[in-house]
Amino acid sequence: MDTTDPLVDLPPAEVFAHCLTDEGLARLRSLLDSGRYEVRAPEEAALLVVAWLLRAGEADAAAGLVEELRPHAHEVRFAPRPAGLPSPGPELVHRRTVGEAAALLERRGPDAAVEAQREALTVWRPYEDELLAHWRREDAHGPQWTADGALLLERHRSLAAAHTRCTGHLDPKSNAAVLRGALEEAVAGRAPSPRAAGLLRHAVDSMTAKREKARPPYLERPGHHELAALVRRRLSAHPVDRGLPEDAVAALVGPVTAEESRESGLPAGTVIPPSVREIAAGVLDAPVEVLLERGTIPSAEVLAELAPRLIATYDARGYADAPLRTLIGAVHRASRSRYRSHWSHWSHAYHAPASELPWVRAVERWHRDGPAARARAALTWLTETSLAAFPGTGLPVLLVYTLSGVADRAELPTPLLTEPFANDFSGAASPRLLDAARHAAELLRGTVYERYYGVDFAALRDMAEADDREGFGRLCAERAGRPVLVPQPSHWRPRPALTTDQAVMEQARILTTCNLATLVREAGIAPGPGWAALARAAFTEATAPAATAKRTARAWRHLLFHLSLCERTEQSLVLAWIDVEAARLPARAAARIAMPLAQLRLVA
Repeated sequence: MDTTDPLVDLPPAEVFAHCLTDEGLARLRSLLDSGRYEVRAPEEAALLVVAWLLRAGEADAAAGLVEELRPHAHEVRFAPRPAGLPSPGPELVHRRTVGEAAALLERRGPDAAVEAQREALTVWRPYEDELLAHWRREDAHGPQWTADGALLLERHRSLAAAHTRCTGHLDPKSNAAVLRGALEEAVAGRAPSPRAAGLLRHAVDSMTAKREKARPPYLERPGHHELAALVRRRLSAHPVDRGLPEDAVAALVGPVTAEESRESGLPAGTVIPPSVREIAAGVLDAPVEVLLERGTIPSAEVLAELAPRLIATYDARGYADAPLRTLIGAVHRASRSRYRSHWSHWSHAYHAPASELPWVRAVERWHRDGPAARARAALTWLTETSLAAFPGTGLPVLLVYTLSGVADRAELPTPLLTEPFANDFSGAASPRLLDAARHAAELLRGTVYERYYGVDFAALRDMAEADDREGFGRLCAERAGRPVLVPQPSHWRPRPALTTDQAVMEQARILTTCNLATLVREAGIAPGPGWAALARAAFTEATAPAATAKRTARAWRHLLFHLSLCERTEQSLVLAWIDVEAARLPARAAARIAMPLAQLRLVA
């Protein structure tokens, strides 16, 4: 398909005028149907919305939007650009763009240790073989032998100047250095001393015995940086500000082809290493569930980085018309693209969500839900997705900040708790701490969670109802075994423990469940796999071989939360499963959870 832009050389005002002609509108409708357009900045979708409104029979709405855009048509391009690939639907998302993946691959330099070893075995090992063979010649010390030896010594000086990664050949005690030193003496016409002759015989015998050792197989393969450069060249054929479909990603990470081998010198059929494949696979456009399943989104923190994009694209799914869904999804993606929007020159809405843009508001009534319902649905979906994928991690701080903004739009009765937990100047606990603690007390009173952590949730609920922030701070400090600071009559105040002491902050997280109780009670979250499945997965994470003490404690806290929301029969089954799995653990992992597991059995 021809992807050249016939309007590329026209000024914005002429682009605007052309798109409102019959020919221009026909072109816009064709782009809407094919989806083969690129929206680099949000305003480039505006005239596509006009074309959609006209096709929907909304001539008045289209005319109103045109008049709102017209005063700025001389400086802002409101038209899209043609593209070779269809614009991805709103259900698709990618971890990184083609340009971002290429930038990461460009930073992949050679591994110093591997390249030094490669140099030792491809440059210095052959030279040492020649040196050894020279000393084993039958015409040793003859005129030709001496002349060839002089050439060998000269070649060593040339190699040493050109190849500097490996310095082993410079070790004066090495066998090769002994042979080279003896050769220098022989070429100069000096007879070796008895000691030097003994060292020479030992070096020759030792090197002869070692020649049988095989070269490590990984040194026979190209360096990872060379294969990263190959994948970067493959990426250069695609638009930089988008992801790619499955077949294109498969071609990116496939083995070296015969043609590429002729061009680059890399062996044909060489497999791209996992570290390079992981970077390239991040450009895959797929539903977030697929990216999670394949490990393209490996952690809750990475999911949190994608959260704004995920929420926006989830919201776009609510439009019944397929071309409109794709178009609004493109607007949301463009609002976070690398291209600088000109919208900031003339509208305060540049800093507002994409939903505030005039061309998005113009099609607002074609969404199946109102703004608050849409925000609540997105909040619930993303929270459940995160918990189902990473049940032992909870909600990372970055994800909570994103969800907090969505909760405000969803008109959630209780705001989400965000860090810091206290005011640095006054030292008072955040009022949101008390709100979160109240929800935790009402949801978890009488559960395994309350008994395990020794929390009096009834008293905590009374404290929250009384808005006793100082009392909450004291409670966290006491539970952490920290002294309660008494304010001194001084202009200097120490920073509150709720923002500086990790042990005190962890107690605040235990008492509030870090928003999980709030989201269960206010947003009705109920992850698809079920709380019992999440409890099992959290136990697996707590006992993983790579789990640190901090990760184990965090996963254990979430295990107790998930377990507390199970029905009694489910709890019994989960606890029986935990006993079986604990008996299979390696000694180190079993020792790490021995005490928490004994306490869990006691309270359950």
